[in-house]
Amino acid sequence: MTSPLVPRMVEHSTSIFAEMSTLAVQVGAINLGQGFPDTDGPQELKDIAIAAIQDGRGNQYPPPHGLPMLREAISAHQERFYGLQVDAGAGVVVGTGASEVLQSTLLALIDEGDEVVMFEPWFDIYSAGISLARGVRVGVPLSGPDLRPDLDRLRAAITPRTKVLLINSPHNPTGIVFTRHELDGIAAIAIEHDLIVISDEAYEHLWFADHHHVPIATLPGMFERTITIGSGGKSFSFTGWKVGWASGPTDLIAAVRVVRQHLSYVSGGPFQYAMAAGLGLPDQYFAQFRADLSAKRDLLAGGLAELGFGVLMSEGTYFLTTDVRPLGYADGLEFCRDIPHRAGVVAIPHQALCDDPEIGAPYVRWAFCKRPSVLEEALERLARGLA
Repeated sequence: MTSPLVPRMVEHSTSIFAEMSTLAVQVGAINLGQGFPDTDGPQELKDIAIAAIQDGRGNQYPPPHGLPMLREAISAHQERFYGLQVDAGAGVVVGTGASEVLQSTLLALIDEGDEVVMFEPWFDIYSAGISLARGVRVGVPLSGPDLRPDLDRLRAAITPRTKVLLINSPHNPTGIVFTRHELDGIAAIAIEHDLIVISDEAYEHLWFADHHHVPIATLPGMFERTITIGSGGKSFSFTGWKVGWASGPTDLIAAVRVVRQHLSYVSGGPFQYAMAAGLGLPDQYFAQFRADLSAKRDLLAGGLAELGFGVLMSEGTYFLTTDVRPLGYADGLEFCRDIPHRAGVVAIPHQALCDDPEIGAPYVRWAFCKRPSVLEEALERLARGLA
């Protein structure tokens, strides 16, 4: 019997994240592939979620577009950090993680044959979401040894069928943060071609040193054409709570709401109360969060460099990228399938996140959102395995 799966989803039937995580369990490897912390976020947020369960506030359906207090907190957050004026009543929608909100956005905006242009490599749910919407994905390779946006190649990729430009900064999997100059160029292209921009900013608070995150919606002429995606799981280290949101102009958010309400409908009632409080945490929380992750980044990056990897220092996210060719590997996929058996450590190859495998062939993504002792053990295992 042939598979009942519709043809456009066949290419998405396997996931490199599932493959590598399964391999980690099979061989007892340290999993530096999946991007989730191994420590919890603030205790006060857990206490709020527990209280919402115990006193009955969070145990039934919340409002379909998110608790009013959470939508108000998202609006206040956008003004506090970025000076953006977002209508809490009609300019915000809450969903089951940033993933659901992103997929709802694609389903709401993309029709059959519409093109979505995005930088390559990309996070895998982007390509799956475009296929669900019957759209056409168009990849623009990040360029050069530092994997930066190439504005000339981006401009050349735009056609009359292009409807959406999907960007992600801080960027997963590379760990780069788009500069203001790069964002200005992207914005100019979007305005010139009257494109809608979906800006995945799940890692908005995870930037390091002077690589400040700049939402593209803050640039002139961009708010009215931009849907900004945020993630409570990433900002507060509760990825299992699955609370995410989109904010932007009311006409675009209205379209996203139509689709999203027919997916999970609602979820995460107790956690929405906690996320509302989290968005109001003092600046010190976010600064300390970055400092903690930056130290973990430095630990892993320094250790990988000592082992001979070519390290692209992470500017943001949970991730850093290395070139595996100095170690004698032909490509990252070969490395990622071999090293768990040799060293008991798992990572993710960029080439599995590209239409053209050659684009990401040399590169591997490592997650450093782990306890220092775990990162040290991973480095010790790699040293033994590569010896």
